[in-house]
Amino acid sequence: MAGFPEPLEVLPCEPELADTEVFCRHYGYATHDSANTLLVKGKRGDVVNYVACVVLATTRLEVNRVVRKRMNARRLSFADAGETRELTGMEIGGVTAPGLPDGIPIWVDDKVMAREFLLLGGGNRHCKLKAPPSLLLALPGVEVVAGMASYRDRQP
Repeated sequence: MAGFPEPLEVLPCEPELADTEVFCRHYGYATHDSANTLLVKGKRGDVVNYVACVVLATTRLEVNRVVRKRMNARRLSFADAGETRELTGMEIGGVTAPGLPDGIPIWVDDKVMAREFLLLGGGNRHCKLKAPPSLLLALPGVEVVAGMASYRDRQP
């Protein structure tokens, strides 16, 4: 992708293989090198805010313990497919931090930054991006958040 200071590789995939675990199994990648971008919707009264959270596929987003507090929201939910498409122009399964429109804050779990490379959504279900984690730091509105996700099982 033009305009990014780090090298990245576009990996084509079949749309039905775009879900993280299926993609990794089919194409021979480790799931702990995959990062998912989750669009979270926070509400407090009539105010609605969104944030994109980037977490490793082997972790679970700490929605109530970390994200809700940081958003100062009373209620949180994940944006549904329609909201995601309207806000980002991307389909669930292909949402990627490098393609988000300006104005959506991007919070990256600190464990993401420790990987040698990442597999990210490609903005659609037809490809993934393979890039160093430092690519994320070049994006506007990025913050690295310690402890935003916890490992589901044992740490890789």
